[in-house]
Amino acid sequence: MVDSSTHSRRDVLKYAATAPALLIVGSAVATLSGQKAYAAPMKLIDFTHRLVPPEQIKAAGFDGALVYVSELRPGADFDFKPVTREYADALRAEGLQVVSCYQYGKPNWPNAPSDYTRGYDGGVADGQTGMRLHTAAGGPDSAPIFFSVDEDIDLDTWNSVAVEWFRGINSVLGVNRTGIYGHAQACAWAIQDGVIGASTTPGHAWAWQTRAWSDGEREPAAVLYQDVIVTPDDPGVILANTSVDVDIVLAPDFGQWSLPR
Repeated sequence: MVDSSTHSRRDVLKYAATAPALLIVGSAVATLSGQKAYAAPMKLIDFTHRLVPPEQIKAAGFDGALVYVSELRPGADFDFKPVTREYADALRAEGLQVVSCYQYGKPNWPNAPSDYTRGYDGGVADGQTGMRLHTAAGGPDSAPIFFSVDEDIDLDTWNSVAVEWFRGINSVLGVNRTGIYGHAQACAWAIQDGVIGASTTPGHAWAWQTRAWSDGEREPAAVLYQDVIVTPDDPGVILANTSVDVDIVLAPDFGQWSLPR
């Protein structure tokens, strides 16, 4: 997630665009020889400090972006929170996919701790904010919002605090529109406890897994995997003089605004 402070790292790849009408994810395509080749997976970016012009996202070979439907916390100077209707429309005008995510607080941030620490009532408030800003930016009422657990929580913390935050979110959005960003185990716990919804792609749920804190584990039901993570020691991918994280699309329905559900 863009606000992460301690993460691990990756190699930067060159990306190939996929057929937009079918939203193919790593699917087979026929070659002139009659054998099958495989298209590169779709890849999205999420931001660490500044918005990247949509035309530059497209020119770099990416397929879309995750946008923030959360307010800017006090003391931060990012220009990507909350996403504006103008920016979302510009992404779509370039044929790029748009996915909504939510993060307001951050670990150890004064007066704005990690969102999940605020329990059920905090989840209600965050769900209301997320829904309001998603709708204002043009997001459809069928698309999920991915809510961030942007640190290395354990099962006790999940059971005592975080799951209640998600239940508060569920009370506003419904389970079917609630997603999670977190490490592999957090994604698995959210699925097991029924607090995130199912993708229309069989076997997948609204789980956006980060490589950070996952210790090499993968959640097989995830629809997105954050493979490139900006840290103080690694700038990630540089676009328009800003660092971006990179996310691999794992399912045809990964929560994009453009897909009817």
